[in-house]
Amino acid sequence: MSTIDSVLTENRVFPPADAFVGQANISGRAAYDAMCAEATNDPENFWARLARENLSWATPFTRTLDESQAPFYKWFDDGTLNVSWNCLDRHLENGNADKTAIIFERDDGTSERVTYRALHARVAQFANGIAALGYKKGDRAIIYLPMSIEAVVAMQACARLGVIHSVVFGGFSAKSLQERIADVGATLVITADEQVRGGKTIPLKPAVDEAFSMGGCDAVTNVIVYRRTGGNVAWNEGRDRWMHDVTAGQPETAPAVPVEAEHPLFILYTSGSTGKPKGVQHASAGFLLWAQLTVKWTFDLKPDDVFWCTADVGWITGHTYIAYGPLAAGATQVIFEGVPTYPNAGRFWDMIARHKVSIFYTAPTAIRSLIKAADNQPDHHPDKYDLSSLRLIGSVGEPINPEAWMWYYKNVGGERCPIVDTWWQTETGGHMITPLPGVTPLKPGSCTLPLPGIAAAIVDETGGDVELGKGGFLVVKRPWPAMIRTIWGDPERFKKSYYPEELGGTYYLAGDGANRDTDGYFWIMGRIDDVLNVSGHRLGTMEVESALVAHPLVAEAAVVGRPDDLTGEAVVAFVVLKQERPDGEEAKAIAKTLREWVGREIGPIAKPKEIRFGDNLPKTRSGKIMRRLLRVVAKGETVTQDVSTLENPAILDQLGKAL
Repeated sequence: MSTIDSVLTENRVFPPADAFVGQANISGRAAYDAMCAEATNDPENFWARLARENLSWATPFTRTLDESQAPFYKWFDDGTLNVSWNCLDRHLENGNADKTAIIFERDDGTSERVTYRALHARVAQFANGIAALGYKKGDRAIIYLPMSIEAVVAMQACARLGVIHSVVFGGFSAKSLQERIADVGATLVITADEQVRGGKTIPLKPAVDEAFSMGGCDAVTNVIVYRRTGGNVAWNEGRDRWMHDVTAGQPETAPAVPVEAEHPLFILYTSGSTGKPKGVQHASAGFLLWAQLTVKWTFDLKPDDVFWCTADVGWITGHTYIAYGPLAAGATQVIFEGVPTYPNAGRFWDMIARHKVSIFYTAPTAIRSLIKAADNQPDHHPDKYDLSSLRLIGSVGEPINPEAWMWYYKNVGGERCPIVDTWWQTETGGHMITPLPGVTPLKPGSCTLPLPGIAAAIVDETGGDVELGKGGFLVVKRPWPAMIRTIWGDPERFKKSYYPEELGGTYYLAGDGANRDTDGYFWIMGRIDDVLNVSGHRLGTMEVESALVAHPLVAEAAVVGRPDDLTGEAVVAFVVLKQERPDGEEAKAIAKTLREWVGREIGPIAKPKEIRFGDNLPKTRSGKIMRRLLRVVAKGETVTQDVSTLENPAILDQLGKAL
């Protein structure tokens, strides 16, 4: 584990403004310390109190935490509730029925507002429609939809019935979709004819049809299609149904089925260090509690805020901070269909100004691309827009480098908005380490301190605590309600991946390397396994390697990441072909073919930014590919490590030549 001294010695510190502290939901360091002490001294009562205060229960729980089958922890497991009821119905009873729930802006700039009353009615109609088709608690549904009100309606309708949903990002390929349909055992698919992004239409229903042609989807009895564009799609009369036909004539009220607290709310697939994606399983009560709490704590949500998270619902950020957390907290939120640079680089800033957004949450990748765009399109620099409605801004998906943080702070936040630089994962369900805007002095590039109740620590290879300033493995020492429950269908992989015996089998291993400075602030240093973080999206290197090797031209491939100013990390592939090593225009043509192949096999996000061809790969005499050396080569650095164990050390010089 290396340290990152240039960041750890960061001396720019931005204390919270007194005015912000005075109105914050968690106000001042003493309040934070008191909550942390309560959580440390009596964790079960701490979580029980929060669960009773923040969730509406059908059957109150009497047992907070069951550790008898650790690490398969159970929270509030003798209680029952309904997630959709907590997100919608209770707002009809507390006087917020006519409050705007969603401001939806389409790619073309037109928008629609939906109140909590209207959203409740749409969810009820769709829930009634799929119930009429025979779907019930415990069934699994794949949701493959564009960013839309309909995506939220579909997720909430499933939750209302106890149907377990698995959302697949609309940018994923038919093959990725087929793998998830088969693995989760879905009997229902909810999709759209097409999606619209950046002025272009992208087919979705055809990808579903292609997935079905690959096999393994025979359990699916219905495909429900949202008509987004009216584009022509192939139709299977016995299987396919329009969403508007499914909801037509259905009542605008529907029973909210009480489910056990541990009933799976959703399964979301995330990349692992082996080729097969992992189905991360989240429980209903624990996930919802943390989603709601972190919206209130991290974002300091107030009743009159307009919240905008720019993520897609295909990722965990869109689950926690679009589909569930803001609705459970009774927020007004913006949902956006398009991309930040269409029709120009001012799209985000224009939307903030028009919709009076007060809390803005986006990814470092978007920030970096908009820094570059602002330089190229000065008329669309943030300073050309009225961003005075903003009071808090946030960052999610990957560490944000200090200079991008400073640009964001000055040009978007006007040096008055605290930045909440949030560290968390698909598996954690919500924020884990983040500044609290009324508590934490900010350091550019640091996610700062754990939230109350989160026992984060940095340990060595044996699970022992490391001293401040030393790098190590980021772990969480105690369970928390929103944590992953298991990997769908693979409990042994869950234990091996997240609770390795090498660390004692009791610590949750995040898979990130981290450091902690003398103020106790956490700095995330990147993945410790072979998972890449490209634009905030996790990609397993084995997934990309497997896709490359599946191409008839490829004999062998090794994939690593290298730092990238725009995407955070870029995919670099080292490829050995079944023919002689190409060069010149032939090499460029083959590289283009392989990029497009990977895009079809996995999705555009996985396309290697660079492909280098070699006669072979650096291997030990036992045949192990030395990826750590390839990472050095990919960065353009000189290999200084001992290469005496390599069978073919000269290959490093060959692979060091970029295409």
